[in-house]
Amino acid sequence: MNVDKIRQDFPMLQKKVRGRPIVYFDNSCVSLKPKQVIDKMNEYYTDYTACHGRSVHSLSQKTSEEYERARESIAKMINAKPNECIFTKSTTEGINIISNCLGLKRGDKIVTTNLEHNSNLLPWMKLKEAIGARHEMTLVDKEGQFDMEDFKSKVKGAKLVSVTAASNVTGTVMPVKEITKLAHDNGSLVLIDGAQYVPHRKTDVRKLDMDFLAFSGHKMLGPSGTGILYGKQHLLEKMPPFLVGGETVKDVTAKGIVLEDIPMKFEAGLQNYSGAIGLGAASEYLMKIGFSDIEKHETELTKDMLDGFAKLKNASLIGPRTPDKEPVFSFEVDKMSPHDVAIILDEAASIMIRSGMHCTHYYHHEYLKSEGTARASLYLYNTKEEVAYFFEKLKEVTKHF
Repeated sequence: MNVDKIRQDFPMLQKKVRGRPIVYFDNSCVSLKPKQVIDKMNEYYTDYTACHGRSVHSLSQKTSEEYERARESIAKMINAKPNECIFTKSTTEGINIISNCLGLKRGDKIVTTNLEHNSNLLPWMKLKEAIGARHEMTLVDKEGQFDMEDFKSKVKGAKLVSVTAASNVTGTVMPVKEITKLAHDNGSLVLIDGAQYVPHRKTDVRKLDMDFLAFSGHKMLGPSGTGILYGKQHLLEKMPPFLVGGETVKDVTAKGIVLEDIPMKFEAGLQNYSGAIGLGAASEYLMKIGFSDIEKHETELTKDMLDGFAKLKNASLIGPRTPDKEPVFSFEVDKMSPHDVAIILDEAASIMIRSGMHCTHYYHHEYLKSEGTARASLYLYNTKEEVAYFFEKLKEVTKHF
């Protein structure tokens, strides 16, 4: 994997802030975009702006062709059938579709972990308030380790298990295959939040046997406002749509409506065609590089990051210290606000990290007993030299502030 060549594909990495090259370590929030994705999105607006599936003229036909070709690329990336992949605007929307359309009732139990992003926590808390569903959390400790014994007791009687595949705080990679098997053995359906997993590792929905998978485009080199909800065909066919309107029906008469087939019945209204096409291009880009090479490169960066934190005084790392984690590093600096750490690194060194609770308020409050952490998160275009520079500047921060 030629990282120097890959970096040439990203216009943002050619820019400078305050006269310095950008060190972009905020990839768990939003990844940068290669020119191949940007060009493909612009192609829709410059070459064939039209509606998908509505008109019969040539521009509309081209839009439909590119839109469905993007769906096929994404399906190939996760080893799904195209009609099992629903275009959404985010992981959040995908999870909300399931929470609203799966037919959960009063007393039904949903199991999550205590480490979930708000997108995979609030829908179930809301369902508990709205209809009296039960919501239980299996434990992940301060080191980010999943408690399988606790899960074995919690999963009994659950209608749905909904867990993240990889944490956006600790970088923990969950034992998804084992979780799914145990859930299925207990008669539970499984929804996986793949927002932090799919961009970094080969994801095979068949091998992992997950029932549903939600992930976002903006974390995997794709456009903002794009995402995918995967579901097994027989489950999606049974579910009613979340939203209804244009493109969700075959016919409407005084006698009633005839819904479209999947996935169209879930894609109400005019879609983000440029975004979907761009997401397809991002999938092709990642598959061309190869997820095994991406994972290998990120593992090497993770080793360097772990070594750097091990030598750093006055700063503590949250989560596992093993290189099999995702390249996500939340940390606290003694007697400093995480926002101050982020601001100083930005202004003094053009290093971009995130600070705050990273949409995991519950885990920060209840388990870390923290009002927020600083977080550096890496991706395929980051380098060992950037890691060394990050620690050089972070040492100065911890020493002087």
